[in-house]
Amino acid sequence: MTERPHPPRLLDVAKAAGVSLATASRALTGSTGVSAEVAAHVQAVASQVGYVPNSHARALAGGQASMVGLIVHDVGDPYFGEIARGVLRETESRGYMALISQTERDPRAELARVRALRAHRVTSIVLAGSGYVEAATEADIATEVRSFTAAGGRVAVIGRHHLPVDAVLPDNAAGGSTLMHHLLDLGHRRLGVLGGPANLTTVEDRLAGLRAALAAAGLDWRSFPVVHGDFTREGGAAATARLMRAHPDLTAVVALNDPMAVGALSWLLNNGRRVPGEISVAGFDDVPVARDVYPALTTVRLPMVEMGKQALELVLKPPASRPRRRRTTHELVVRASTAPPPP
Repeated sequence: MTERPHPPRLLDVAKAAGVSLATASRALTGSTGVSAEVAAHVQAVASQVGYVPNSHARALAGGQASMVGLIVHDVGDPYFGEIARGVLRETESRGYMALISQTERDPRAELARVRALRAHRVTSIVLAGSGYVEAATEADIATEVRSFTAAGGRVAVIGRHHLPVDAVLPDNAAGGSTLMHHLLDLGHRRLGVLGGPANLTTVEDRLAGLRAALAAAGLDWRSFPVVHGDFTREGGAAATARLMRAHPDLTAVVALNDPMAVGALSWLLNNGRRVPGEISVAGFDDVPVARDVYPALTTVRLPMVEMGKQALELVLKPPASRPRRRRTTHELVVRASTAPPPP
């Protein structure tokens, strides 16, 4: 009778990586005493050979499955705060605990967080935040996710990713189209756009919606300036400064998220521009602060809390034969920051 090959062991990882057993253990558990380069090498070897830490394997076998991992781009971004609320409400109602970590939109950090969660016996992971336009950017994390799910783990994402897992897809393109139609209907034709990081699929999708609305109105997208910046208040202010210095005659600014729009409002008001008397400002997402700034922000509302809840529901379901997709709705929320352009 032929013996079944044993699953890869820590000893196998150590031999393949050319390090001691103790070093391999420290590298895979995030312990001190191992350089970042050695840790990254050992982790890469472990992924290649399909090694799953023993603690994780015990969890998948029924030891401890009550912990859910939530990975977000930025815990300070209210968009992710609302998503986290949805996840936490659902975990509490189901008797689960959540471990939350952030990546600051660094794909290498996302990979490290997934590996760390595996080492901490987490069996279900929600990855919240945009994917990356280039599929190659997510190649390493896709390999890690396949290894994790092959071992019995579960992953769901919020946003468009190049990952073979369940996904909640925000209504980004349609929302962008609705927002642009609103400004065009008000009479604006000299518009500028504050885009977030150009490598994110969220930015790509929202820009696609803006372009579609302009095309439907017979307008050439190439005549509308786009300035990219960080998806933050500071990023919005800095991008607005660059945009307005190059195009001082604009009558409307569209920001691809609300923190950028708040930064735009701040810069414009501090530089003597009347909003919306001289220039309108619109955002995206409808985070809580959007209704409290002055003037209150016109924006596209996404059901962020519900998105978090849906992602957790998906990740706690048994796997399906093919990845499931849940698409959200959107709603235009018109407030005081937009008005017809000056005559």
